[in-house]
Amino acid sequence: MQDLTPPPAALAPPSPWLLRWQRHFAPGQTALDLACGSGRHVRWLRAQGLQVCAVDRDALALEGLRDCGAERIEADLEGAPWPLGDRHFDLVLVTNYLWRPLLPRIVEAVAPGGWLIYETFAEGHQRIGRPSRPDFLLRPGELLAAAAGLRIVAYEDGFVDGDGAAVNPRQIQRVAAVRERTPGDLQARYHLT
Repeated sequence: MQDLTPPPAALAPPSPWLLRWQRHFAPGQTALDLACGSGRHVRWLRAQGLQVCAVDRDALALEGLRDCGAERIEADLEGAPWPLGDRHFDLVLVTNYLWRPLLPRIVEAVAPGGWLIYETFAEGHQRIGRPSRPDFLLRPGELLAAAAGLRIVAYEDGFVDGDGAAVNPRQIQRVAAVRERTPGDLQARYHLT
């Protein structure tokens, strides 16, 4: 019999950066957790009533999410085509993951009125630990530039020590941004003519 107990990382608390914006999400909204790993955010978002699409290349990690009711997509985000087509989400969440060629697709996946919540390692982290390769560390202002076209609600670039969601201190960039609605978005949503 297979043990479906979530791995310890799945039981870790959600990122305080995500929790800071939680009042903007409501049951029934859609969320994408890209490179979701063991699913700590997937489980939290499902518990809040969101319809979650969990994407990761690790089939075993996704199997551990079978019991939480999330849509699970196994995909190699770095070596295969974008797995979500033209889908849009009320929340696009990315934590501790960077693949620069995907940044435009990630921003495009934010629906009108939707949020991008993104947090990952930045230059300077190599002095603290892994990841240490420049390929996996944001350059100064890079995340802010990637979110251009969205309304930036908050942006941070700096050192985080003991914020409750990570074992180790880290150098990070974080952005919270919204895709503004336009009158055309409202007409399409409510089928107005």
